[in-house]
Amino acid sequence: MRIGIVNDLAAAVDVLKRSLAAGGHEVAWIAHNGEKAIDKCSADVPDLVLMDLVMPVLDGAGATEGIMKKCPCPILIVTASIEANSTKVFEAMGAGALDVVTTPTAGPDGDIIGVRELLAKISVIGKLQGRGKVREPVKIVPKARMVPPLLAIGSSTGGPSALAELLGGLPVDFPAAIAIAQHVDGHFSENLAQWLDSQVEIKVKLARSGELVQPGQALIAPGDRHMRMGPGGMVELTLGPGENLYVPSVDVLFDSLCCAGFPSNSAAVLLTGMGADGARGMLDLRNSGWFTVAQDKESSVVWGMPGAAVKMNAARDVCSISDMAGLLIRHFKKRFRS
Repeated sequence: MRIGIVNDLAAAVDVLKRSLAAGGHEVAWIAHNGEKAIDKCSADVPDLVLMDLVMPVLDGAGATEGIMKKCPCPILIVTASIEANSTKVFEAMGAGALDVVTTPTAGPDGDIIGVRELLAKISVIGKLQGRGKVREPVKIVPKARMVPPLLAIGSSTGGPSALAELLGGLPVDFPAAIAIAQHVDGHFSENLAQWLDSQVEIKVKLARSGELVQPGQALIAPGDRHMRMGPGGMVELTLGPGENLYVPSVDVLFDSLCCAGFPSNSAAVLLTGMGADGARGMLDLRNSGWFTVAQDKESSVVWGMPGAAVKMNAARDVCSISDMAGLLIRHFKKRFRS
């Protein structure tokens, strides 16, 4: 891949160049602040941009927003500390960055610490630039017993901001339980859950294996585990299956729902995101009687996942993120309160 590097520190640039060479990638260009990055990206759009966050003139979040408006391309946030820069990470991911990883560093023996993690992220993004996989059809199992209706959400690029807007529009007495699979680094998912919880009225927390979903509570899959729903709405966190590009996988979550006994008029939503994760699972849910909704192109940072669902006729409805909460409130009120 041809990759642009945006970083104001010479030592960090040197390590990133060595890391990319080790992975067989080519450096397209180097920019030392966000403003230069927008200029260089406009003149020469690379396959991927490695974007630092804290820089002079224009920071990484502002540069990400500028690039996504002028010359959209995949952006991976590469920062010295994900935890210390969590607010800026959210800003950048809300503007369209795909993922985040810690900046590799030079070890005492000249080796590079963290290069494997960086190259793994680049590999996933490279595969996403191709196309989503075709998955096997899911077996449809009759609904089980008394479990609350479910709102299942899949999101990726631009997802944190979209989730904040959607969840922020739901009342505290929302009748459905909520399960979210957002493509995010494993070290960052706890921060994401805490940040969302601080932004909205309903309770948002990181999912734990063995807990039961509850109405009016949102559970977010950890970034290093797939989340499935077992019988009765019990959370199951797993490492496999391993063939998925992303962990957590939206398709893995959606595929598990037909067997968990949720009412058939439950809902599944695909928000902004690159690739096609969740589209196949959403089609199966629609065929099982679920209410399925895709975010529209105009309000999406990247119309990959919701666009794939629309092309497959998996979405019964398509709407903007600003109208999404109202649509879901009306659906659940009509189906489960009347």
